[in-house]
Amino acid sequence: MESKYFFLLELGGILLAAHIAGLVSERLKQPAVLGQIVVGLILGAGLMEKTEIINQFAEIGVVFLMFIAGLETDVKELVESSKSSSMIALGGVIVPALLVFLGMILIIPSHDKTVALFLGVVSTATSVSISVQTLREIGQLRTKQGLMILGAAIIDDVVGIILLMLLVGMVSPNATSAVWVVVLKILIFFVIIYAVGKLVIAGIRKIDENFMIEDKVIVWAVIICLLLAFLSEEFGVAAITGAYFAGVIFSMTKHQHQISHEVSRISGLIFTPIFFVGIGMDINLMEAMSALGVGTILIVLGTLGKIIGCGIGAKLSGFDGTKALQIGVGMVPRAEVAIIVANLGLKMSILTQKDMAATILMVLVTTLITPSLLKWTFHRKQALGEANS
Repeated sequence: MESKYFFLLELGGILLAAHIAGLVSERLKQPAVLGQIVVGLILGAGLMEKTEIINQFAEIGVVFLMFIAGLETDVKELVESSKSSSMIALGGVIVPALLVFLGMILIIPSHDKTVALFLGVVSTATSVSISVQTLREIGQLRTKQGLMILGAAIIDDVVGIILLMLLVGMVSPNATSAVWVVVLKILIFFVIIYAVGKLVIAGIRKIDENFMIEDKVIVWAVIICLLLAFLSEEFGVAAITGAYFAGVIFSMTKHQHQISHEVSRISGLIFTPIFFVGIGMDINLMEAMSALGVGTILIVLGTLGKIIGCGIGAKLSGFDGTKALQIGVGMVPRAEVAIIVANLGLKMSILTQKDMAATILMVLVTTLITPSLLKWTFHRKQALGEANS
């Protein structure tokens, strides 16, 4: 009979594997996150089952990761660059969706146009958490490129959800009214974010005048982060969006650096490594390899679509070629959002099990290549700078 405390051994084993894999990856001059995902693939291939408690720890990990990204955001710069972020996000949605749709129609003519459209939408979803962790590791999260990736990914998420709902409305006429409900819910959510932000900032400033709240403010920051993450999920926006904006709210207080430091310590030691190992554990290698044809189209055209689309948006916003490439690469990874969208298509009998496996293959490859590619784009810039000097 299995002990009810067996989960402690599982968590300990995952943390041990994650930290060893991270160290090995860093020794090989790669980001630690790459090693953590790879060890997750190994554990998920029959060595360990991803239990509910591992799932929950992983969810807390990605919420904290995006909360820290919000804390490290320069709000003034974010507002000033909202137009640029929107252009990058739109390019990163339109170009991959169009390329994948045309690729499916032209390369695999047997594919139905509705299936091709759905896979096009699947290819638009960005999972910025992998890029965020890589940027933090190489000290580039606070650069203008890092800010653009974060801003564009948030807009990308919202546009992707609206596109998905429009497509569902086209395929299932009964769901058309739901499109407007989703859009309305998203608008209400952002109104709530604005109201909470105003109240929190005003409240902390008032309390700061009369009391010392250095320790207490960290607890309140975590509470508000978890609350907004929950609300964003309930309103149909990914939980990471609420967590990110909770971080943005606290970045406008004088406690920004203390909160970021304390939460980073907790998250980096326990929750974030479990999240990245969990990504690897979620991927079924055998299923992924069974759909190489469709999967290759999704990987190649989906990746090129993000780099070209976001790159064009960045160039139009005034970035040079190297920085545009960095932003494009930062928007390449897909993870849970792509799988959720594909799973919806499977439930609606639009996509087949093979299409689902192809999506998993895209998630696997884009997740594995992004950390190294992103690191290369920044080191390439430094090498070019040294060569020119």
